Amino acid sequence: MSTLSTQAYRLTAATGLHKGDRAYQQDQVEILPHHRVAGCLLALVADGMGGKSGGRTAADQVVLTARQVFDRFNPADDDAEAMLKQLVVESHLMIKLTAITADEEPHSTLAAFLIMPDRSAWTVHAGDSRVYHFRGAEMVRRTIDHSYVQRLIDEGKITEAQANTHPQSNLLTGCLGTQQDPPVAIQRIERLDQGDALLACSDGLWHYLSGKELGAIVNALNPREASEMLISKARQRARGTGDNLSLALVRVEPIK
Repeated sequence: MSTLSTQAYRLTAATGLHKGDRAYQQDQVEILPHHRVAGCLLALVADGMGGKSGGRTAADQVVLTARQVFDRFNPADDDAEAMLKQLVVESHLMIKLTAITADEEPHSTLAAFLIMPDRSAWTVHAGDSRVYHFRGAEMVRRTIDHSYVQRLIDEGKITEAQANTHPQSNLLTGCLGTQQDPPVAIQRIERLDQGDALLACSDGLWHYLSGKELGAIVNALNPREASEMLISKARQRARGTGDNLSLALVRVEPIK
């Protein structure tokens, strides 16, 4: 857990990573504080797919690209939306280049959020890894998955509850590393209030917990304890069939 201090508030952060019941860990998670500017950070989750080494290679490429892109980012002068779009496009291209020399077909999801020094924030995602925004225990919003079951939900053919048990719940309509261009879904949050939290997580976590449950745990505990509780709950409910799971959690807290 790390703390970045500014005058009126602090950003308290934690990550969580568990291989679940899979033989290999293909998720990657990272929280990157800006190396020059206090109160600015980038957090991301990448859920790799494509064979035991292909998925991990894809997720590794997302993290490596994020470090490079964010390292060049100047919050005072550069455009946040353009930086996040660059992160998606460059990660996608790097995964495709990796695939040329690999037997597997590496793909990865992405769920990331950027917090700026003025407490505005941005989210970006591709695939079915999600970013949640909580105000206290209440979910303000979450990203909308690029998946087949989400399309069925949007069309009114199934409910969110039915989507969780749908036989094609793992079928994505967009991610990084495929032949088609990746989705670039970016949204801005005007301002994070004290008590707000942002959670990026892979489907291995959110599949087992409702937005209401996530918000209650994130609000009741500090980020490190919340991360441990979320992983523990997901593991219990997976009953021996759980996927890799990962999360990055940041909360805006008043300085006491």
